Amino acid sequence: MRKTYDAKFAQVSGPYSHAVDAGDYIYFSGQTAKNAPAAGDMTGDIAAQTQQCFDNLFEVMKEADLTSDDVVKVNVYLTNMDDFAAMNEVYEKQFTAPFPARTCIAVLALPLGAEVEIEMIAKR
Repeated sequence: MRKTYDAKFAQVSGPYSHAVDAGDYIYFSGQTAKNAPAAGDMTGDIAAQTQQCFDNLFEVMKEADLTSDDVVKVNVYLTNMDDFAAMNEVYEKQFTAPFPARTCIAVLALPLGAEVEIEMIAKR
């Protein structure tokens, strides 16, 4: 049976878990600012959306008894690469050096009309 973790203040937008424990590795599903309904509308504010993505992810990490220091890989999806610098300004404050490995990809669209989605992998 899968061991999963969920955030208290973020909802899923489909049939998935917020995180799945795979032994040494924990796989965190992508989070958008729109997964936290109480956060309000952040359309056009990529910095606020990026911060909310991390707030959602770190909420799930707490449930798994992990911290940002346990993150080994991050995937960032942006609907507009013009937002890359603003996303990076928030991103770099979430981790300490040495930073996790990362991929950043431009996509046509994201669920719920989000402009950024972030997923992570952590190692115990």
